[in-house]
Amino acid sequence: MNVKSQNSPETWVDPDDAPELTDEFFENGVWRIGEKIVSRVEAQAEVGRRRGRPAGSGTKVSTTIRFDADVLAAFKATGDGWQTRMNDALREWLSSR
Repeated sequence: MNVKSQNSPETWVDPDDAPELTDEFFENGVWRIGEKIVSRVEAQAEVGRRRGRPAGSGTKVSTTIRFDADVLAAFKATGDGWQTRMNDALREWLSSR
């Protein structure tokens, strides 16, 4: 018998089968950054932007150094940027020599 039985299950279609994405699809698309609708140029600029931590100046050197606890506590007590202030204090000391 060549006729499909009425009781046969329907042919399964994979829901993950997406249609082919054509150039026309992307040209007609809506470009968003988060919830904000933007132009294609703005979206492409955002994609090209580097993510993550900005590149350093290249002049700093990572090292390990030990300070007296009270000296370190005094600089940390001044809040964010204490390492820069400590660097500035050392630079000022060097220039006064």
